[in-house]
Amino acid sequence: MTNPAIKHYLQFNDLNADEYRHLFARAALIKKKFKAYEKHHPLVDRTLAMIFEKASTRTRVSFEAGMYQLGGSVVHLTTGDSQLGRAEPIEDSAKVISRMVDLVMIRTYEQTKIERFATHSRVPVINGLTNEFHPCQILADLFTYLEHRGTDTLGQPDPARLAGKVVAWVGDGNNMANTWLQAAELLGFTVHLSTPSGYEVDPAVAGLRSSGSYKIFKDPRDACAGADLVTTDVWTSMGYEAENEARMRAFANWCVNADMMRAAKPEALFMHCLPAHRGEEVSAEVIDGPQSVVWDEAENRMHVQKALMEYLLLGRVA
Repeated sequence: MTNPAIKHYLQFNDLNADEYRHLFARAALIKKKFKAYEKHHPLVDRTLAMIFEKASTRTRVSFEAGMYQLGGSVVHLTTGDSQLGRAEPIEDSAKVISRMVDLVMIRTYEQTKIERFATHSRVPVINGLTNEFHPCQILADLFTYLEHRGTDTLGQPDPARLAGKVVAWVGDGNNMANTWLQAAELLGFTVHLSTPSGYEVDPAVAGLRSSGSYKIFKDPRDACAGADLVTTDVWTSMGYEAENEARMRAFANWCVNADMMRAAKPEALFMHCLPAHRGEEVSAEVIDGPQSVVWDEAENRMHVQKALMEYLLLGRVA
């Protein structure tokens, strides 16, 4: 069984506010070194295993490039290579793989799969995405917001500046929405949720302690009113393709457009975890407009994940 001292990152609330303060500071330093072509190799001779049951461009590139930039190496396993829970029990896969590598990232379907793997792993496990949560993406989103709107007098990201902010979530009550709710409760901001009927967020899935960190709106424009950040996701996530036609009809009024952005604060930012479908969940005018920071957001996946991997393996480093 897992050594209780091992720290996994399976949900956003697996870390506390002080740990996020450390991660944001480390991510800023690591990114600064990257931009200056300075080597940062704290994970020499360490190996990351990446297990993909759900394919992804950004997750693979950000983790693989990030681990190499930290001085480590990567083993990449796809569904055919790993077959979690099919070729052998998940518990057995965890026991074997974790004896050969130092860190495991899994992108899969049910959250229970990654939890079972982590329980039997001898090394830290990172959630690269499940149906229920996407903590690495929200980690990048928050870091991106702080870069643009939440730095201290020294220009460093300051999570205390998230307190009292409003994030408008427009679209599906999916893994991203669940993770935004966890982040809001932990870091002191509010999420305005607007989803079509039948696609609501289930607060029980997010494991919230109270309802004080979110508000629900039927009209997405009302959800965006006064928001500091407006964000969305595709209408049909991977694994729900059979529902695509029904979702296209249900979500027709949930396209983030210029009218919604005008309802937000003048300095509000727009984010999308990508890939995006212009004309569906977001208009081209918004995603390609001046308030959009989606490209910084995408790049920052790599930098925050480098900080996360460093922390899970080495703890707090100066």
